[in-house]
Amino acid sequence: MNSIAPIPDVQSSADTRHLAIDKVGIKSIRHPVKVKDKSVGVQHTVATFNMYVHLPHNFKGTHMSRFVQILNQHGREISVESFESILREMVQKLEAKSGYIEMAFPYFVNKTAPVSGVQSLLDYDVSFIGEIVEGKYRFSMKVLVPVTSLCPCSKEISERGAHNQRSHVTLTVRTCSVVWIEELVRVAEDQASSELYGLLKRPDEKYVTEYAYDHPKFVEDMVRDIAAALNADERIESYIVESENFESIHNHSAYALIERDKTQN
Repeated sequence: MNSIAPIPDVQSSADTRHLAIDKVGIKSIRHPVKVKDKSVGVQHTVATFNMYVHLPHNFKGTHMSRFVQILNQHGREISVESFESILREMVQKLEAKSGYIEMAFPYFVNKTAPVSGVQSLLDYDVSFIGEIVEGKYRFSMKVLVPVTSLCPCSKEISERGAHNQRSHVTLTVRTCSVVWIEELVRVAEDQASSELYGLLKRPDEKYVTEYAYDHPKFVEDMVRDIAAALNADERIESYIVESENFESIHNHSAYALIERDKTQN
């Protein structure tokens, strides 16, 4: 009986260039997941994963198939709580000193129109980001919140109305205890000229238009007001607040950013 010749493992062979790789792995793989929902318990969605490890200078390559294997072993039971165990398993199986996983997914919130009370879903882009460096685990959450901003200067100098636009507020936070996605969304929406809705009746349109007019905000105002709210939340250890206003009377965006690590105070 003929014996089967062993298949060479090229990835595990030595490399002589003496150049370590900071991140190597798989990018843009989609996988079904379940995410905890503050109002209904759990939300089923599809996430896009980026999974990387550090590769020492003496290794030729990493084992790409193991990333997919680890992801599938956990099925749909991927959450904030399981992120650390998945990361540690990845680092261990790939014999790496550091690892990184980013899970990006659409998250839906049921919103109620301010006058008619009609309900509709609005989607938000959310990312869970986990990293292990020299054995230390760090987790952060990123949420992109679309809002309305109305220009204070335009309101001040115009006799009939003021220009307004849709804006993207992005919050990236590192926390020391549980912070719900919905809570970060609310922080951003509360500091905008107006929040957005999936569905509005005419009385609602009148309300949100007039509400925005009564709450003008520069891009600088929005990031400062949101940063002040995050400073007051003891669960937030560090944050990056960004706002991009897609100007309605210019062919460019207005942009502002505030970054702070509260643990360095």
